[in-house]
Amino acid sequence: MRLKQLFTDDSAVSPVIGVILMVAITVILAAVIGTFVLNLGQEVQQTAPQASFNFDYETQGDNNVTITHQTGDSIDTALLNTTGLNGGAKSVAWSARTGSSTVSAGTSAEFNNTVDWDGETIRVVWTSQNGENSATLSQSTAPDES
Repeated sequence: MRLKQLFTDDSAVSPVIGVILMVAITVILAAVIGTFVLNLGQEVQQTAPQASFNFDYETQGDNNVTITHQTGDSIDTALLNTTGLNGGAKSVAWSARTGSSTVSAGTSAEFNNTVDWDGETIRVVWTSQNGENSATLSQSTAPDES
């Protein structure tokens, strides 16, 4: 047995494997650099904030609902709407109702409903800045007045 020759023989190492590895590394680096250069990574979807809201209905007189942010993330008021008021046809923005640019824990907003509640589902809806994504953060069914 030629044991010494076995350890010094390098004919089993193929130069093709080295070339394949170099090409793979080059392709991966080009993809990563191209993504950053072309700003493709910036278009990652915005995730909805996590928040809990409380709904306090006034069923006598003005038919108001006071919605209070209980816990969770602070949210830009320009991104919040309330739907289900006035027969469900209208979406009402929070920006003019809070006196603040953000809604955080303890912030309340009062909304007037011009029709009877009659089991309407009131929703607090968040919409992303680019308008592509939206999510219902909280919802409540108004009391049935019939």
